[in-house]
Amino acid sequence: QVQLMESGGGLVQPGGSLRLSCAASEPTGRSYAIGWFRQAPGKEREFVAAIRFRDRMTYYSDSVKGRFTISRDSAKNTVNLQMGGLKPDDTAVYYCAAGLNLITTSMSTSRHYTYWGQGTQVTVSS
Repeated sequence: QVQLMESGGGLVQPGGSLRLSCAASEPTGRSYAIGWFRQAPGKEREFVAAIRFRDRMTYYSDSVKGRFTISRDSAKNTVNLQMGGLKPDDTAVYYCAAGLNLITTSMSTSRHYTYWGQGTQVTVSS
């Protein structure tokens, strides 16, 4: 069973940057995809970004496209989410999740992911 741990959250001013990391407890092979989701207080969990290992396909929500970049560091067995141009609306708990053999249309749907981290808080405020 893969265990995931997020890190890198914190408090940042609007317009600032943060890099989140998702570390897996064991090597995750080509069949995996890693997704980032977030949940703000009183709101449903929403998709942020995902990367599929077998073809390195990346996928972003419209709300973060052009501001966030997801990437994989296979040597460190981590997936990073570089966040820039942060806005107060980006404030949320950010979760990473791992799923197997995801097709493109499934990558943005949380129920297709099997393993989840505990989350890391990101607060964007002046």
